[in-house]
Amino acid sequence: MDAGSLPALGASIGPQTEGLITAILASRPHPEQGFRTCLGILRLYRDISRERAEAVSARAVEIGGLTCKTMGWLIATHTGARHSTEPAAVMEHANLRGPGYFHRGDTERC
Repeated sequence: MDAGSLPALGASIGPQTEGLITAILASRPHPEQGFRTCLGILRLYRDISRERAEAVSARAVEIGGLTCKTMGWLIATHTGARHSTEPAAVMEHANLRGPGYFHRGDTERC
């Protein structure tokens, strides 16, 4: 088995899996060091659907999880919901101090 055949096996599942396999091989100093990881991931993918494998592969590349352990965790916990890159809105609450609280400019200390 060589480095060229593993991305082809990933491509048989889908483009995200092919990208994951390529990213794993590229992340190692020598591509041969990623063979067992790639084979382990492909073995994990035998028990799940192609759609789920593609979603897990996309999430793994997104978070940089390029190990078998991370992939097993993602398969067990990934729900398919995409996380937003937008910051969460600050909610209004009576206990929030606001931006001027710590920089009041006065010398009074508690």
